[in-house]
Formats: sequence, C-alpha cells, structure tokens
Amino acid sequence: MPAKIIQSNTAPFKAVDIDPITLDIIENALRNARTEMDAVLFRTAMSPGIREQHDAFPMIANGQGKMVVGQFGSFFWGFQQGYDGEIEEGDVFLTNDPYTCNGAVSHLNDWLTMMPIYIDGRVVAWAAMFGHMTDIGGKVPGSLPTDAAQVFEEGIQIPPVKILRKGVLNEEILNLILRNCRLPEWNRSDFNAIVAALRLAERRVIEMADRFGVDELVGAMDEMLERNKRAMGKILKMVVPETKQYFEDYIDDDGMGMGPYKIACTLWREGDGVVFDFEGTDPQSISSVNFLLNEEMFKMFLGAFFINLFDPQILFNDGFYDLVEVRIPRGSILKPIRPAALSSRTHMLARIFDIMSGLLGQGSPDALCAAGFSDSPHFMYSGYRANGEWYQLYQIGFGGVPGRPAGDGPDGHSLWPAFTNVPNEFLEAYFPLRIVKYETIADSGGPGLHRGGNGLSMGYQFLEPGEISIHDDRWLTYPWGVNGGLPGQRSNKLMVRANGSSEWMQSKCDRIKVEPGDTLYFNTWGGGGWGDPLERDSAKVALEAKRGIVTTEGARRYGVVLNGEYSVNETATAALRQTMASERGEVELFNFGGTVEELKARCKDETHLDPPKTPVFQKWIDRASAEAAE
Repeated sequence: MPAKIIQSNTAPFKAVDIDPITLDIIENALRNARTEMDAVLFRTAMSPGIREQHDAFPMIANGQGKMVVGQFGSFFWGFQQGYDGEIEEGDVFLTNDPYTCNGAVSHLNDWLTMMPIYIDGRVVAWAAMFGHMTDIGGKVPGSLPTDAAQVFEEGIQIPPVKILRKGVLNEEILNLILRNCRLPEWNRSDFNAIVAALRLAERRVIEMADRFGVDELVGAMDEMLERNKRAMGKILKMVVPETKQYFEDYIDDDGMGMGPYKIACTLWREGDGVVFDFEGTDPQSISSVNFLLNEEMFKMFLGAFFINLFDPQILFNDGFYDLVEVRIPRGSILKPIRPAALSSRTHMLARIFDIMSGLLGQGSPDALCAAGFSDSPHFMYSGYRANGEWYQLYQIGFGGVPGRPAGDGPDGHSLWPAFTNVPNEFLEAYFPLRIVKYETIADSGGPGLHRGGNGLSMGYQFLEPGEISIHDDRWLTYPWGVNGGLPGQRSNKLMVRANGSSEWMQSKCDRIKVEPGDTLYFNTWGGGGWGDPLERDSAKVALEAKRGIVTTEGARRYGVVLNGEYSVNETATAALRQTMASERGEVELFNFGGTVEELKARCKDETHLDPPKTPVFQKWIDRASAEAAE
C-alpha cells in the first residue's frame, strides 16, 4: 500500500501566470539551493568519500515528487510504493534498501534521506539527499564484497523508516543501524550532515514562498518541468529515428571468474515518445555485479546525456520523463530479484552510458561519442595500526573521458563530473600509506582526430599490514573507438611486493593481504578515440609527445614520425600516413578491438590473466514466476 501524505490544508494551489523574469529568478534560486545543500554536506561530513570526493546527490522536487533541480533523478515514486505508513510535517525518511524503493538507490552503501516541505499545512516540495557510506557492515570492510551471493552478505538493510518523526530523531533506530557499521562515528556524522542539507533546502524553499508567494513558487516549478519537456521533446524527435537501433556492450567479469556479462538494448521512437527495450540482456548474476536499474534513474542518465551533448542551457529535471518508456526484463542482470547481491553494481550502472552513446550515435554519427571512463573504480585498504587503531580507506578512481565530437577527452577524470579526487596529502596524513606515483598513462587514450583521455596510474605503498579490495572493469574488453577512432587502453593492476616479486591482480577482488613495503599500481583505462587519427594535426601530436601525453612510438599510431626533439618529420609522416590509410581497409563506425571470443582467446597473452569462464546465471527463479509473484 502506498504511503499516505497527511495535510491539514487540502485547498488546491491557484493557477497563476509567471512572468519570464520571475521564473528565471526562481529557477536560479532553486539551483543555488541545490548547490548550498552540497556545500553544507561537504563541510560537515567526516568520510573522505563524501567530504573529499563528493559521492552524494542532492535534489529538490515539487509536491508530487518530480525532481525540479538535482542530479540523480527523482526517488519518490519508488519510496512511496515501498513505505506503508503516513507522511507528516517534520518527518525525515531513511532507506538504503534498493528492493523496497524500486532501485531509487541501487546498493546498500547509499543512504537515502527524504523530507516533505510543508507550508501552511500543504506539501509544497520535497528535499532529498543520498550519500555513499564508507561502511555499513557486511562480510568485508567497505561493504562491497565481490563474491556476495545474496544481499544479506553486504551489510545492514534499512527499509524505508521514519528516522525523524515530526522533527524528533529516533535515536534507538539510528543506534541500531550504527551498531552494524565498522565506522559508526563517520556514519553518524555523515547522516547528520545529510539531514542538515535537507533542512537547508527547507529553509530556502520557505524563503522563496515568502518572497514570491506559494502559488507562484508552485507554478514556477511546474513551468520549469514543462519547459524541460518541450526542449527535450524537440531533441528526442530530432535525434531518435523511428527505425529500431540495437547496441550491446559488456562488463568483463563478476569477481568470481565468470564473464563477460551482456547488456543489450534496442531503441526506437513512437510519435513523440521513445522506447528503450533491454530484452536480450543477460540474466541476473550469482555474484554482486547485478544492477537494479530504476526506470526513472535511466531517464535521468538519458537526460544528462542529451542535455550535455546538445544544449547545456536546458535545466536538467524530470519534466520529460513521460516521453520515455523503459522496458527491463525481470530477472535480468538489470532487474534482479531479491535477494540477489547488488554491492558491486557500479560497473553495470556505468556501462549504461556507453550503451546510450552506442545507441543514439548510430542515427547521428557526427554526434556519436566513443566509449569512455564508464566506471567508478573502487580501492579499499583497511586494518589495525600498530597502536590498535582501526583504519579504513575507500577511494574512487579516475580515468580517461572518451573522444567526442567537440574535441579530446580529458585525462584522468571521474565518471561523475561533480566528483573530485582525494588529495594525496590527505591520504598520506590520515592513512598508513604513501603515494609513490600519481600520473596519467601515456598512450592510454585511444588515437583519433579527437584523442581519448588518458587513464590514471596511482601507486599505493602500504606502511601497515592490512587488506585491500580492488573493483574495476575494462581489463578484457576495450573502451571502443568510433568514426575511425581506435580503442583506448585497458586497465590493469600490478602488485609489487616488498621482497621484489610482482603479480598481476584481478580487476575485482577482496581480502588481499598486504605488508609494509608492498606497492599496488592501480592503472585505470583510457577513453576511446573519435574520428580518423590520420587526420589529427601532426603538430598537436608532437606537442603532446613533448608533454608526455603520448610517446614517440605512440605518435606513430597517428601516422606521425617525430625527430629527436619532438619535431615532426614531415616527409616520413606523409609517407607513413599514406601507407596506413591504404593498409587499414574500410573504416567501421565502431572499433571494439575484436569480438568477445577473440579477446578471450588473446586474454592470457595480452593481460597476464586467464580469461573469464562462461557465466552461470541464477536459476532459482524464472522470469514467468517472478512476474506472477508481483
């Protein structure tokens, strides 16, 4: 039974005309309030993941729960369906359970809080914020076990609960939750910071209502949604063809030696609306790489993709959602059935962006982006110091953004543009390690008219005994290039032990013991190239060689021959480019670096690792019975 909203004032809001100037002022005021929510959180949280890397997502929605300003789409439909109770003024709700909110959050580490904003007894808006907690219990520090078979192994599950009732904190529930976490002080501080961000949003919304009038504020939010719908409707009609477009991509493995796992999607337009159908996607995994994809979240991904590509001036919100239909088969790896594990869902989540690029670009190759850094690699390090104090690090890695129609992909960047890196000085001050290397990887970006961004190499030298976890992908499949561009370099992880021995590490692993003096080189992958690399300005290639972005040998992949002091040998370059153009044959729209079968056959020679085995899927429930159970 859906949640019931209690309002002492049931009078409908009056329809009013909003002049364009007032509308713009309210829009920017809401934008600023959303930015202030972030500022409050980042300045008061304790965990580096939130405070330093900004792994948190704010939102302000209208009274119906449609996101007006924010980053991750609306959470409220899923929440309201999962919460069987009353919603009253002063309440704040908490959940981290994807299965009780239809994937509004997608793994247990993300704590989602929501608060209705009342004015004169009526719900005018909603505020929400979620942040990634460094630890919420479970079988491994960090609560992201790669080998989890069920969600019960991943940490404490919090169904939608009223954590503040009419403004009063339920200390008993919060203490129960914190008792299950390895870092309760961090979690309490981060939780308080998140709630403070909600309070800030509430104050700003009330101030806007006092300044402009409640009816005017409500009308402005409705118009902001409608304006987004009109703009996105034009883009969808212009870009998405009525003929069906199909694309598939993969994550490489599941941390249990099996893979790759396929994501398949077909796209087409029906009148003013578009359909994304994920039929053909692999069934749910027996490991934790499943991703419970919320349909609203996918629409958010789509909106962010289109707006950034075609018109960044469009305000990103939920207005256009009615124009998009998302079909995801139950029991697939994108719609797993409880109690399937979800903790390592980042790889599937991130690959959705490559899927969208591959789909949408087929009808408009000039707007097509290559495969980029579609992942949030995780590194975790924990243990006890010599004095008995527990330490625990969670860090998100950066890599190469794809080559794009607009130009080169940036080097060493995050999947989420708002994320920032943890300063090396912070890491060395608070954790028993030393950063011995921090640089982009030359030649890791795919060659093209527009180069893919380079990946990043971080060298972690450990100073205390402990255990590490590694979560990454694209070690087997390549970040593909487009329009003649070449794939980017794949990721790898090299452990050099204090005794001088070395070993190549799996892309997803936990409980790896380290000793003082051991060093892990965490190397992420580069973005794919865009366009013909033989058309890239040779002087630019020479300059990037001088700067260490490409090597002298790597310059030859662009057909550029360099002299000893990074000057272009014009004669040799012209000859090499002519030879390469004649020998390469037909240039295809996508360059995947080989089929999955070919990549697996070459795997050991190219990666030092054994190829993954064909996946064994969960068969304890089939799709028909799952749908019948609903």
